[in-house]
Amino acid sequence: MAGDEQHPEPSNMAASDPVAAAPADSTPSNEQTPDGTNSASNGDAGGKRDRGSDGGGRGGKRGRKGNDKQASGKKNEFLDRRQEMHDKREAKRRKVIDGESEGSSFMRIPFTSDEIAAEGRRPKRKVAMLIGYAGTGYHGLQINHKEKTIEGDIFAALVAAGGIAKANADDPKKSSLIRCARTDKGVHAAGNVLSLKMIVEEPDIVQKINANLPDQIRVWGIQRTLGSFSAYQECDSRWYEYLMPSYALLPPHPESYLGKKITEYAKAKGVEEEYLERRDETRDFWDVVEENEIKPIFDRMAPEVRAEVLRRLKEEEEQLLNEEDIEKKAQKPAADVEMQDAPTEEPATEPAVEPVAQPAPSDELALMGDGAQAPDEAQKKKPRQLSPVELGIREVKAAYVAAKRRYRATPARLERLQEALNLYLGTHNFHNYTILKRFSDPSAKRHIKSFKLNRTPIMINDTEWISLKIHGQSFMMHQIRKMVAMAVMIVRSGTPNEIISQSYESRRISIPKAPGLGLLLERPVFEMYNKKAAGADRELIDFDKYDEEIQKFKDDHIYKRMFDLEEKENSFHLFFNQVDNTRTDYFLWVTAGGFEASPERSDRIKIPKALENELGDEPDGVQEVGS
Repeated sequence: MAGDEQHPEPSNMAASDPVAAAPADSTPSNEQTPDGTNSASNGDAGGKRDRGSDGGGRGGKRGRKGNDKQASGKKNEFLDRRQEMHDKREAKRRKVIDGESEGSSFMRIPFTSDEIAAEGRRPKRKVAMLIGYAGTGYHGLQINHKEKTIEGDIFAALVAAGGIAKANADDPKKSSLIRCARTDKGVHAAGNVLSLKMIVEEPDIVQKINANLPDQIRVWGIQRTLGSFSAYQECDSRWYEYLMPSYALLPPHPESYLGKKITEYAKAKGVEEEYLERRDETRDFWDVVEENEIKPIFDRMAPEVRAEVLRRLKEEEEQLLNEEDIEKKAQKPAADVEMQDAPTEEPATEPAVEPVAQPAPSDELALMGDGAQAPDEAQKKKPRQLSPVELGIREVKAAYVAAKRRYRATPARLERLQEALNLYLGTHNFHNYTILKRFSDPSAKRHIKSFKLNRTPIMINDTEWISLKIHGQSFMMHQIRKMVAMAVMIVRSGTPNEIISQSYESRRISIPKAPGLGLLLERPVFEMYNKKAAGADRELIDFDKYDEEIQKFKDDHIYKRMFDLEEKENSFHLFFNQVDNTRTDYFLWVTAGGFEASPERSDRIKIPKALENELGDEPDGVQEVGS
């Protein structure tokens, strides 16, 4: 990821081709009647004929000849219509390629008739291809005409390595290419499976394919399967991994909107001490940061600079929309309240993304595009000098981020998170963890087999990361990221875990969607198929044999990209900063007021502008249909 049943993936390549697939090749039925005759060639509805007649009646010879001639004519008419449909489809495909893809297509690798004839024919076999990839720089997994995709590069590598014949290089459907789980733009997968028909005569075919692929895409293995195998249909369940910095478990700042509301409701309900106890060692975290990190920065400022820095920080905070603003600006119904992908705008309040450095001259040329000319030296703009106030704001925000990154989760904190994750196990109604699903929809019920955190965090530079792994039969859109966000918000806010059990009930609540940066498809599972394969003496589909290679690939290509992106964009920091500081009641269920403190989710509620980068109905990153 992320998939969901709202967007079922087809069992062929038609979904990525704007042209419908050709109708199946069929002939008139040869089904026999109970008396052993062929019902397709009989003239009467009951399938009976006059056995003693040689004349021109319905059952006679001349009648049979007439019927055969009529059937032949109908068959020719069917074949003519089929050819016409094929020609129209090809013309439409050509139009798409010429129009949208400027004459080229990632789904078509052309060869001349002489090149195809010289290659000769070799047998194709049904196989399972086990792959892994870092999705950075790609428009998802599924091949299409005009965009660079993982499957597009794999398809080209298969043709270059001789795994797909040149005669079949013009259309992936000829190789019956099907993926197990579709991942969206930029999403990674340590393990995924493609099923296809390919030439597997060469013993080093995997090495040849990998030699034609970039390092961020790897084929782990190729193995023969049963002829009926479909990577999509045969998958029983899937494992995902979600990575997040441990500072996600820090409580909201006490001066943030959410922090103030948590304290306010806890005092009103007489449970303030219980909330503080559930925060463990983090209960005084922000007091220490303010005293040791932030106060010294303000003390070094000139009085007038300090006053202006405080004023601007307060002004930024006031720019956040409140409920009254939402109502005034709501002109039409909006989509359900759901989290979007990683934010790209500046945050609304304190700790912010550190400013991006000015690009070097070579970077400027790259951003200007091909053929760009270096600007005249006299016209080059020098980086603007920041004022003391701007420098002061930058230093304060950077200090907050640095303090967060230095946080290390204690065993007690990790145990609280695991206790929350355990409440997801089993079959529950997850209608609040996706979009467009009502409580009464049977498909909202999903079964979670396992949800565990790794008690040994990963240290990258100065940031500690926590790994969560979830195993389920199938997942709906946004489900995994909302489950993570719910559990994390409970831990960081000191909320009782029972709120998770209450979320399975009919009341519709708003659950934020954790950043997509941390989502990773770990591997699919083919338990039922493997039982059939074992009985037919076929190799099992099992990623375990490639564990060492996969782990190295994750470290070098997937984790590194995740960590570098978080270091650059502070995605998790921005996410929690906006959730904590936006003046809305959407997430007040974390307070002692519970669900009653939050408005029931409604399609008519206008999404707050400050949350537009996180609220919406965009895909989760991993799309699939489970059993």
